Amino acid sequence: MNVVPEGYHTVTPWIITRGRTAELIDFITEVFDATELGRVGEAPAIGHAEVRIGDSVVMLFDAPVWPETPAFLRLYVADDAETLKRVKKLGSRVVTEPTELFWGDRVSRFADPFGNLWWIHQRVAEPTADELTARMQDEQFVKAMEYVQSADFTPTR
Repeated sequence: MNVVPEGYHTVTPWIITRGRTAELIDFITEVFDATELGRVGEAPAIGHAEVRIGDSVVMLFDAPVWPETPAFLRLYVADDAETLKRVKKLGSRVVTEPTELFWGDRVSRFADPFGNLWWIHQRVAEPTADELTARMQDEQFVKAMEYVQSADFTPTR
């Protein structure tokens, strides 16, 4: 018997809203071409829902009396520019513009209309160990990391 059910991973994130889970499912489906796997209950009181983004499941539910706590999620995408185009159209705020970092990912971040922060990664290079060492000291990548780390990433609701 498998410890982890088929189609799931060892870690499965939760995103919890106050009565906006149905809207968030629509957002995730449109932005990430996610598949809704199911939901229990109706808006604004969804007790449990699941979406598959790529090969991962994200669980969601409404908790009207819980404190608002943003989710912080990191995703790899095939086309970061297209993803950011969709999120902007849906009312998200780009927090970090696409920036190539020393390990070979181009990274951007956006705050969605629900108060969550998403890191978007697109793999653009496969540096060797020697290249990684050099890139870590390269002024271009040092400045890129300073930019990413200095950005105001606090989501607002």
